[in-house]
Amino acid sequence: MTSVILVDDTTLSRDALAAQLRGQAWAGEVHTAADVAGTVRLPLDPESTVVLVHLGSVDGLRVLRAVRAALPQARVVAIAVPDGGDDALACARTGVAGIVLRTGTLRDLEATVAGVARGETVCPPSVVAALVRHVVAEAGAVQETADDGRLTSREREVLVLIEQGLTNKEISRRLGIEVRTVKNHVHNVLEKLRVRHRSEAAARLRDARVPELSALVAASARQGEVARS
Repeated sequence: MTSVILVDDTTLSRDALAAQLRGQAWAGEVHTAADVAGTVRLPLDPESTVVLVHLGSVDGLRVLRAVRAALPQARVVAIAVPDGGDDALACARTGVAGIVLRTGTLRDLEATVAGVARGETVCPPSVVAALVRHVVAEAGAVQETADDGRLTSREREVLVLIEQGLTNKEISRRLGIEVRTVKNHVHNVLEKLRVRHRSEAAARLRDARVPELSALVAASARQGEVARS
């Protein structure tokens, strides 16, 4: 079982969710805190404890950032995250290990906590899609250094997947195109960015983006590959 620390500055919702969690077979000890100061005083074993930070309050995001700063070794999940890309992006920028939307269920929370406890990064498909769109848009910033024309939208998608470490075959499956077509896109990306190796193109993209977004998208992408295999 996985122990849980629930951080929520609203007493009613904190007590209600804690009571529900204590009735779940998968949850071990359940501790609660109203703020960061209370959180750091609680026993925390990073190997067996997941910290849940409730974003339902006005200060939820501020608390999330503070918890991540105070407990960098902790596995943190943002819960009750409002639907929409902006809030998910803000959470991803803090380096959370998981996201559960406001519309999520206890079953969603259980699956997320279980995955995070195994060392995975877990977030809903809609959040992954929003993050991918944002990361692809960031790839546009790299185009300013292109030598002979702007990267096409497909080339930007390929560049993002290169940076995530996917092979040509994996990119082919992800985008639903032939491997030889992927090779052509990779060649064009390298040529336009005036680099010789995929690692150099990936580094160019990393320089233009927030690392936490890339990490969250990449981790979710790897899980998707495993699920489809």
